[in-house]
Amino acid sequence: MRTAVVIGTGLIGTSVALALVGRGVTVHLADHDPEQARTAAALGAGTDAAPDAPVDLAVIAVPPAHVATTLSAAVAADTARGYLDVASVKSGPRRELEELGVDLSRYIGTHPMAGRERSGPLAATADLFEGRPWVLTPTRDTDTEVLNLALEVVALCRAVPVVMDADAHDRAVALVSHMPHLLSSMVAARLEHAEDTAVRLCGQGIRDVTRIAASDPRMWIDILSANPGPVADLLGAVATDLQETVESLRALQSSDEAKRLGGAAGVEDVLRRGNAGQVRVPGKHGTAPAAYETVAVLIDDQPGQLARIFADAGLAGVNIEDVRIEHATGQQAGLVQLMVEPKAAPVLTASLRERGWSIRQ
Repeated sequence: MRTAVVIGTGLIGTSVALALVGRGVTVHLADHDPEQARTAAALGAGTDAAPDAPVDLAVIAVPPAHVATTLSAAVAADTARGYLDVASVKSGPRRELEELGVDLSRYIGTHPMAGRERSGPLAATADLFEGRPWVLTPTRDTDTEVLNLALEVVALCRAVPVVMDADAHDRAVALVSHMPHLLSSMVAARLEHAEDTAVRLCGQGIRDVTRIAASDPRMWIDILSANPGPVADLLGAVATDLQETVESLRALQSSDEAKRLGGAAGVEDVLRRGNAGQVRVPGKHGTAPAAYETVAVLIDDQPGQLARIFADAGLAGVNIEDVRIEHATGQQAGLVQLMVEPKAAPVLTASLRERGWSIRQ
């Protein structure tokens, strides 16, 4: 692939363009808002000038509701040899393309499983997709050349290709992306009118749960409008769990011991099912999650502290498998939680103490 057009210069489209330009592909940029395309071009994502001849590939990076019309117009203009979209929903746009009579042999639906809470070209990065799954949904009609072009894009963006059926993809993203986003927003909404004294108690747990609630609501309306059925089904199941949990918690307030025991059993059931589901979330490098030990170290909020603690861990011969930072409320300090192999935890703890670090249990 030597040339490409990216139609839609938001976060995903501009990130794709940056990655392709970085690998030597000539990229042309287009957007319904010319100023946004110019911004992406100024960032080094390509040129906002139209190509003189059909390019190798057109990447349609617009909201799901606009994929079919945008792609249909690009095909009618003979923009490229092949076409792919990067929308987060796959079955709806494909059905709309069929209704419009578009030649689907030159098209493949794809979805890079990457994003950020921020949107727009200024949030784009060339490494956004590195190591991330990138779903491809070919059909029996998909031309081999188009599939190969899509695989080349995935490789150039250093993502990991995953082939799925379009309907199966939509059910999967409803489970692992769309439904969790709504739940995060619902939890965050409880904070809107909460007392300031309560909000000041926010710790890492509430930050983890509400992080994705910071995303652009307009973007998510587009996404959810394209996949409402599977998301509604999942939320219905969650609503059942919520109602049963509410009833169990009410039972814990009862003066009847049998009811209290039943309530405790109900709460324990949902917590244990949560444990069983959480361990299925892939761990490091997409492998089965490992059981790590956490070494918590108190650090000051000063330049160089993180670099020094990582260097000291290296001197101890310990590999840091993962890391989290929990900031102390109202203090210029925080806890760095270093996740390591269980056998390495005592070694790291002793070594860091020798080097003057304050270890917290």
